[in-house]
Amino acid sequence: MSGILYIIGTPIGNMEDITLRQLRMLEEVDFICAEDTRVTLKLLNRYEIKNELVSFHEHSSRAEAQAIIDRLLSGKNCGIVTDAGMPCISDPGEVLVKLAYENNIDVKAVPSPTAVTTAAALSGLHVKRFTFEGFLPVPKKERTERLELLRNETAVMIFYEAPHKLRNTLDDMADFFGRDRNISLCREITKIHEETLRFTLGEAVEYYSVNEPRGEYVLVLEGKSAEAEELTIEQALEQVKKLIDMGEKPTDACKAVAKETGFKKSELYSALQ
Repeated sequence: MSGILYIIGTPIGNMEDITLRQLRMLEEVDFICAEDTRVTLKLLNRYEIKNELVSFHEHSSRAEAQAIIDRLLSGKNCGIVTDAGMPCISDPGEVLVKLAYENNIDVKAVPSPTAVTTAAALSGLHVKRFTFEGFLPVPKKERTERLELLRNETAVMIFYEAPHKLRNTLDDMADFFGRDRNISLCREITKIHEETLRFTLGEAVEYYSVNEPRGEYVLVLEGKSAEAEELTIEQALEQVKKLIDMGEKPTDACKAVAKETGFKKSELYSALQ
């Protein structure tokens, strides 16, 4: 009988934000897969937990993943953790979860807070709906395509960003969403230097032009106002054509734009012909 893969959440910053169940499972599993064993070892040492650590990160090979799956198939229980928060979301652990399901291995969650929902709560924005976008692509073409798709998003958008990339990201967001769009920047959540700054995108660009970004950021960006001027069908078609130019199929482009603008997919497709 195969073992169980436990997705074990850990604190997003402050080591006191850990549950009794997480501590018990970190001790009881046969081994722990960690994104960075040095980071996880600090947590284990804090709570005097002795267990085997196996490194598994974004550069790990298929063979390394399969070796972990083979141990699970032999009956061993494994806990997978990330450096902070809940694993397997914008995280290499998702590879192991997928392989576990493909091999009929049971997967269970031992949840923790996540930076996404914590930042949403801290933002001060009206978060009735939100979309989690993770890290924006780095290559310019892919980044432009992603931002273009999000241009008319009405839900709050949540992004992760590293300090050395923050200025460029804010510049790009101001270009695509306008300098008047509201944004909350949450940094070092639950840590000593925790801070939430609330700006318009224009103000954020100006602030970080003279202040050095420090720490890991979660960006909570206001969605497009429902009160914004409605698009004409000609403007909607321009969006469809941009998506097609980026490689989207006409039907998929019409579907995406219809979702954001309120026009019918069939209406856009007919006008495109």
